[in-house]
Parts: sequence; C-alpha cells; structure tokens
Amino acid sequence: SSLLLMSGVVVTVGLCRRLARRRLRSRPLLFAFLVEMFSTFQICACTNELSLLGNVEPKPHTALTLTYGFTVLHGLSLAGSTCNPCGTLQPMWGGGTSLGMGGLKIAAQFVAAVLARVFMHFIWSLEMAEPHLGALSQGCSSPMQTTETQAFCIELLFSVVFQLAVLQAESVNPKYRVHLIALLITMLVYAGGNLTGAIFNPALAFSLHADCFYDKFLSYSLVYWIAPCLGKFLILYVF
Repeated sequence: SSLLLMSGVVVTVGLCRRLARRRLRSRPLLFAFLVEMFSTFQICACTNELSLLGNVEPKPHTALTLTYGFTVLHGLSLAGSTCNPCGTLQPMWGGGTSLGMGGLKIAAQFVAAVLARVFMHFIWSLEMAEPHLGALSQGCSSPMQTTETQAFCIELLFSVVFQLAVLQAESVNPKYRVHLIALLITMLVYAGGNLTGAIFNPALAFSLHADCFYDKFLSYSLVYWIAPCLGKFLILYVF
C-alpha cells in the first residue's frame, strides 16, 4: 500500500508538471512557482511515507533500498527543480536567478512542505496500511538523538558533502549522475540517520518534523535550517 501511495504521488505530480508546462509558459512566475511546488511536494510526501517504513524488516536494508530507489526516481522525474532552499541559494548567489525569483521558489518549497504534511496526515488518518496505524499520535517524533551541537555539526557536514558532490557531478552524464547522487544520499542516511535524520533540506525537515519546530523552534531551526544553509554558503564561498 505504501509503495502504491508513493507511486501514485509520483505519477500525479508528473501529470501536474506536464500540464503546467503546456498551460502556463506565458506566465513564467506562476509557472516557476507551481513546478517547484509540485516537485517539492513529491519529495516531501514520499519521504514522509518512507519515514514510517524505517522499522520494516530486514532493518535497515529495506529502508535504505527504498531511499535509494525513490531518490533515483525523484532525480529522473523532477529534472530542472531544486526542491531544496539551499540549492536555490546557489543561482541567487551567482546572479543566475534574481532575488525575486529565488524567493518565489523558496516560498513554493515551504508551501509544498506544508501541503505534503497535511496530505499525508489525511492519508494516515484513513489507516490504509499497517505503518499508518498510530502515525498521527506520535507528535514530535524527534530525529535529533544527540546533542544540539553535534547535530548542528552533522547537518552542516552532510550539507557540505552533498553540495560539493552536486557541484563535482555536474560534468557527469545525467543518467549516471542521478545514481551517484542517490548513492551518496543513501550513504549519508545510513551514516547519520539515527542521529539527526540526515535531512540537510530545510523544507523537507519542516515537512517531516513540523511539531518539533513548534516545540523547540530555536534548536530545530539552528540544526535543520541554519546548518544546511551555512554549509551551502561555505561551498559557494570556497568555489
């Protein structure tokens, strides 16, 4: 049921992106907003569902295999979208994207994060699959299983490693690049998923753990918003 749900999200988003391309080419701002929103919605919705499958046996092989598979699928189906506020900062820094367009895309990413969370909570309330049972009663299922300082450093390091790999992979053939990036993300999730969740995406972090941001806004904003953005700026400054 979970695989069918995530596949349905991917297919629906693909249709919405295609429709937007056909109908909204003459309205670039609305087109950019909707495409980025649809793409980020897909990643956030699928990752929300994947977060419930972490305890499926055999652990952690099932969760890591699904992480790799759906990361490849996202990379192939969402070409041209960043789906990450940190990724949007790069063209803004280099002058390739105006401040207004960059801000519009970041707004779209956070709108999608909220919509994905609301949608998944509605799906979970229907209890169509075993992992959905009791999912809504968890509240703040904190991914931070270490000190705030260590969590900040881990998310900062992972962001630097990820952004550096993305820059270095720009010259790689796209059909191989998506597998390299997916493999890296899977390795980072395996290495730090039990400590911080290995998210390094501010919009995705908010979609996954909005309740935690409400309860401990300062701590979670430092770890899951400031640290990834700081990692991105370090890469941009060096390169």
